Amino acid sequence: MDTPLATVFLPLALAVIMFGLGLSLTIDDFRRVRRHPRAVVVAMCCQLLLLPVLCLGLVVGFGLSPVLAVGMMLLAASPGGTTANLFSHLFGGDVALNVTLTAVNAVLAIVTLPIITNFALRYFEPDIGQDGLGLQFGKVLQVFALVLVPVAVGLVVRRRAEAFARRMDRPVRLLSVVVLVAVIIGALVAERDDIVDYLVEAGPAALAFCVASLTIGYFAPRLLKLDKRQSIACSMEIGVHNSAVAMTLAISVLGSVGLAVPAAVYGVLMYPVAALAGMLMTRGSRTAGEPAPVN
Repeated sequence: MDTPLATVFLPLALAVIMFGLGLSLTIDDFRRVRRHPRAVVVAMCCQLLLLPVLCLGLVVGFGLSPVLAVGMMLLAASPGGTTANLFSHLFGGDVALNVTLTAVNAVLAIVTLPIITNFALRYFEPDIGQDGLGLQFGKVLQVFALVLVPVAVGLVVRRRAEAFARRMDRPVRLLSVVVLVAVIIGALVAERDDIVDYLVEAGPAALAFCVASLTIGYFAPRLLKLDKRQSIACSMEIGVHNSAVAMTLAISVLGSVGLAVPAAVYGVLMYPVAALAGMLMTRGSRTAGEPAPVN
């Protein structure tokens, strides 16, 4: 798809979002994995193993069309983003763990995104003009450039000019939200002829996936004896996906706006659903007499 949205705006938008993520990271965030190995392993197993299986079950159960089914799987494979860190902070999660999970997730996505996407393309065989080729090596390099390079640049800026990075953190976060909204609107407008049908078909599945992701992200760590703050962090990381990554890959790399629709719908739904989930998670703490999270 050779349009300004696919070739210019979306890659630039994703670069801004991932640069903002890099500004919030330090080398210590990666080293912290050694201090919380169990929490990281539990969260990544949920993210990389349970969610794709769950998503596959949902798209089959809801009977989605092949294009929307692959779009949902692409969303399931996308990592969390800086918004997950914000929700974790608002609802008393372990923000340091959350940032660590985001950092690890961004790196692992370079490998897991092509694997899950190629499986979905072969399994559902959508008519998107890819001739079954999926994400080949050259396209994997595009994924690497779109996701990891801006993160690395932001991390270097944070390391060499920490004061500047701290000043820019809030403006870049706000810009990232604006950019994400613009990307969602752009994708929906591009599919305006079919958008009502897509929303009716993809909306319930996207909502169910959002609720299930947040639920699994909270209760799986709790069952495995992680504390409440760590479980909230895991829930937000697992449930608040980086929709911009999924949409950019769908439109700019795979050349299909239809594949981006589930991510666009999810990007709208996840904010109120994550806020409601956060309130429910913290309600138990307040009822039990624990102090409310400090914002």
